[in-house]
Amino acid sequence: SVGMGEHIGGRNLQLFFDKIYECLRPGGVYLHHGIHLRPHTPFPIWTAFARKYVFPNGELHSILPLQECATRAGFEVRDLENIRESYVLTLENWVKRLEENHDAAVKLVGEVSYRIFRIYMAGATLGFKAGVYSLNQILLSKPNDGSADLPLTRADWYQ
Repeated sequence: SVGMGEHIGGRNLQLFFDKIYECLRPGGVYLHHGIHLRPHTPFPIWTAFARKYVFPNGELHSILPLQECATRAGFEVRDLENIRESYVLTLENWVKRLEENHDAAVKLVGEVSYRIFRIYMAGATLGFKAGVYSLNQILLSKPNDGSADLPLTRADWYQ
C-alpha cells in the first residue's frame, strides 16, 4: 500500500489492518508505505492549508498507532525504514519539474491550482527536511505457526 494510510484516518486504522491480515495467507507479507507525523509533535501551521486545498480528508498520524494496530491485528513487524531524506529529493525534483512546465500545468489545471500545489510541495519539503514528517516503509508478516521462512536481511529481500 502506498499512501493509503493518510486517507483512511486513525479511527479506521484497526479495521484496515484487520482486513489486510484476514486477506493474507499464513506466511504472507504486507508492505505499508506512508507519510507520518513525528511522534508527540503538533501539526505545523501549514497543515490547515494542506487540509483545505490538497488533502481535505487526509489525516496524518505517527508511526506508533500504525504499529500498534498492525500488531493487534496479528502481524509481526519485520522491518521499518524511514526514507524521509529521499523524499526531500523527490519533492524538490517535483517542484523543479513543475516550475519548468509552468505553462503546460496552468493550461491543464489553471494558475490557482498550480500555485496551490507549488506552495503545498514547498511546505512539505520543509516539513520533511525538519523531521516533522517521515516517510516510512513498514514490512509486516502474517505468522505461519512460528515459522518465518522469510529472507534474513533487507538486502536479501531486494535480490
